[in-house]
Amino acid sequence: GFDRRGSREEESKVANWVPKTSLGQDVVKGKYASLNEILTKGLLILEPEIVDYLVPNLKEEMMYIGGTPGKGGGIKRTATRMTARMHKSGRRYSLTAVAIVGNEDGIVGAGRGNSIEHRGAIQKATQHAKLGVMQIKRGCGSWECNCQTNHSIPYQAEGKSGSVTVVLKPAPKGIGIVAHGETKKILKMAGIKDIWVKSFGQTSSRINLTFAVLNALKNLTTRKGDA
Repeated sequence: GFDRRGSREEESKVANWVPKTSLGQDVVKGKYASLNEILTKGLLILEPEIVDYLVPNLKEEMMYIGGTPGKGGGIKRTATRMTARMHKSGRRYSLTAVAIVGNEDGIVGAGRGNSIEHRGAIQKATQHAKLGVMQIKRGCGSWECNCQTNHSIPYQAEGKSGSVTVVLKPAPKGIGIVAHGETKKILKMAGIKDIWVKSFGQTSSRINLTFAVLNALKNLTTRKGDA
């Protein structure tokens, strides 16, 4: 099926990879055992292959940010959004895509890509998502549960992007991800199983919604007052 072909493609990509950066060369030499080690040290990842190499079970998802009006007034959601700019020669169209990558175990990233082709936009978005991966702080901050496992988040966090504000709240075991379908994708990728999500603002802008959730997850790790 698709997955097997995809994983073979990833393997060949990494097999033929010649690192251009010193971090990439260190990874191939075996200096870093895991991606967490690189992220903890705060090293800058400039090659998406580093993430492919260290996280072979990395999953990829597209956010459905675009939409074409359907019959009867509904919107048929698409993975790319078309934008037009006016030039002397007429309209120039470009496509935007947003990708999410993660291992469903504490590592997640999102990226945005623009291209005149559907496939090119998706490819760029996936590469940018890999370059922006981060480690998520998980825990059990719910007073109803207090089970000391990593099924939720340790405390409430807030994130913003554009007009969208997202609040993440710890939830007890068994609640699941109480959020919008597209937001669920990101939290599932991060390895969070139970959480409450509140969003405010223009949430129909899926791009801002995606990056507001990512921003909230980032704020979990970098709290004010943390050493």
